[in-house]
Amino acid sequence: MLIKPEQLGSALKRGLAPIYWLTGDEPLQLNEAADAIRSAASNAGFQERELVTTDANDFSWSAVQTSLSEYSLFSDKKILDIRLAAAQLDAQGAALITKYCQKPSSETVLLITSGKLAKDATKSAWYQAVESIGVIVSVWPIENKSLKPWLKQRLSERGLTLDDQGLDILAMRVEGNLLAAAQEIDKLYGYYGAGTINATQVDEAVGNNAKFDVYKLIDTVLSANLAKVFRILAALKAEGIAAAIVLWALTREARLLAKLKNALTLGQSLDSAYKQLYVWDNRKALLNQALNRLTPRDLSRIIAYSAKADRQIKGQELGDAWDTLLTLCLLLCSAPVLLEPDSYKSATHL
Repeated sequence: MLIKPEQLGSALKRGLAPIYWLTGDEPLQLNEAADAIRSAASNAGFQERELVTTDANDFSWSAVQTSLSEYSLFSDKKILDIRLAAAQLDAQGAALITKYCQKPSSETVLLITSGKLAKDATKSAWYQAVESIGVIVSVWPIENKSLKPWLKQRLSERGLTLDDQGLDILAMRVEGNLLAAAQEIDKLYGYYGAGTINATQVDEAVGNNAKFDVYKLIDTVLSANLAKVFRILAALKAEGIAAAIVLWALTREARLLAKLKNALTLGQSLDSAYKQLYVWDNRKALLNQALNRLTPRDLSRIIAYSAKADRQIKGQELGDAWDTLLTLCLLLCSAPVLLEPDSYKSATHL
């Protein structure tokens, strides 16, 4: 059974499954889901817990197999907690899990945590075997339109209510960092107790914990959200992210858009171009926005202007590379920008 994190509580009330697989890249939800499973298992008599990490020097699937097949008349039933270093099973692990699913032990609850599984993993025999007898919890980052409802629910669990302005402030300061969001809500409860909190109280108590990365920047640029672009780029600079990494991400996206535009010019369908360039479905909507907004000439300007940032990063030209990166972001957002005369230099070697 495949479920979302918010469905796990109800699933656990119906009874324990022999296997739980937690997959995703959002640590707070993964940790809380694992805690809920361990608590339910402990309440059901599974008192012993064995933790196995696949990147440990002494790890072997043979040892896992031995642990799964062990029965004892004297020890408590146990939780076997496996943390996968990779978001995939190797051949030996896949064979072991598939075989175990055919006859799981009533003495063991198997809990496996991994990163986000690739789409083709869901078609594998081991995945289907786990899904047929166990519970797979798929964790996705909570952001944008889903963040405020999540915050409201989290606040409600603490007996807290925020006015709209206070909720806006909280969402802005913790966006992209659910762990910080949970900590700040706990802090608000500690400061003010249960009840209604206004924007001033939130502003005084909550720090700026938004955690952004270059991929968040790219998505924001593609959607042309100027206010958010300024915030994310400032956060990346403050966190010490290398300017070269930001430039790489922006240039890569500009080149992808240029290839898509060229394919359309040659009469190729957009779906065909996406398939040829290996574009995932969840990125198509954002790319469509940018393609509708940017012309081939715009993209040529952007790729050429990237050379300026590259020279500044390498110390070959005066100027602040971060200012130039901001200009690149504005160009990708189709915002009006006054470019310098040398901004059209070739960037074919970038």
